[in-house]
Amino acid sequence: MEVLDLDHAGLVAGVLDGDRRAIARMLTLFDDASPGSREAAGSLAAHAGRALVVGITGVPGAGKSTLVNALLGAWLERGHKVAILAIDPSSPISGGAVLGDRIRMGEHGSHPNAFIRSFSARGELGGLSRATRAAVDCFDAAGFDRVIVETVGAGQSETAITAMADTRVVLCPPGLGDGIQAIKAGILEIADVLAVSKADLPRAGETAHELREMLTLRRANPDQAWKTRVMLVSAPEMKGIAELIEAVEEHGRVNGHGRRLKSPALDIRQGHGTLENSGDADVWRERLSALTERDGLCATLGISVVAGGPGRAEVAMTVDARHMNFNGGCHGGTIFALADAAFGLASNSHGALASGIDAHITFQVGVRPGDRLIARAYEYSRSKRIGVYRTEVLRIEKENKETPVSAFTGTVYIKQ
Repeated sequence: MEVLDLDHAGLVAGVLDGDRRAIARMLTLFDDASPGSREAAGSLAAHAGRALVVGITGVPGAGKSTLVNALLGAWLERGHKVAILAIDPSSPISGGAVLGDRIRMGEHGSHPNAFIRSFSARGELGGLSRATRAAVDCFDAAGFDRVIVETVGAGQSETAITAMADTRVVLCPPGLGDGIQAIKAGILEIADVLAVSKADLPRAGETAHELREMLTLRRANPDQAWKTRVMLVSAPEMKGIAELIEAVEEHGRVNGHGRRLKSPALDIRQGHGTLENSGDADVWRERLSALTERDGLCATLGISVVAGGPGRAEVAMTVDARHMNFNGGCHGGTIFALADAAFGLASNSHGALASGIDAHITFQVGVRPGDRLIARAYEYSRSKRIGVYRTEVLRIEKENKETPVSAFTGTVYIKQ
């Protein structure tokens, strides 16, 4: 790891002393992925692990920001130091955060024990920004004992908060109805607490009942100390907020703090580069190659395994005439297939069969015949039922320079 220069070392020292200006500058460093950000993040992570990190997620319009504001005020009244990291949708014009969350939480913004910061998702899938983990570590190292991470409006596949938060609160608006069935395989599965918002509305109680019924259908895990709870809340009236805080605090005592520090999640500190293997490299390559040999599409497209490990895979392909579309460019489906191959190998590398339930891909640059493409898949998070994987497709240039081609995020349901 590179050594921090004097400016960044001073900034880290300021964060550890709780200096608000140093914290603000450090967060900007992370958000912009500026030179030295990875080294600074690693230094701060060594001082993290004390804060209770609470993830607030849910569908758009559920009232996440209003709930976060209520939790912030209640925790401040109890004497806690509270940091808020709100992940906003990206502005289509500037690419920055829309800042709607900070407007809603303005009443507590001047409190000396509160720190509110918005990050733009910057097109990242999964509900978080790529720099989220480094920012959470920054708040933790600075002495905030409660850190709330609010995701963008989430659906079935936006489960990246699983690996980030110690306690996950999924907020559900009244009247979900059949929507519960539609999203239960994803975001509802990650909840430690299911909170039904807008408790004053007529269908709130009915929604809470449906959620409790859904929980009874889950297979019981005798080793699990915590049982998911369903609660009714109304943030504007502070109804149910004290009970929600007690549930979150109790979950923190049962399951502990620092989940993200034990996770292999890809973040700003890991950067890019050749995928490293765990254990015997040849054994992993042979194991994953055996899977690709059974895949007719991989054989047809010329996709081969380069490297792998638990929850990781790297595959390669050289673009030729069979990959081109009618406009003379590389077919987008070919790039998707390359990314999907890495995703499939990484998600099945543990031995348990994982079945894909959702995938998203974005494209950055075009590809030409003769280009060498590498797809690297990393395990972002994995629970007993849900796994989230991030795949980057890169074009290998001269002197092994890598140019991003596309980004792929996939979610799998893990069959026991």
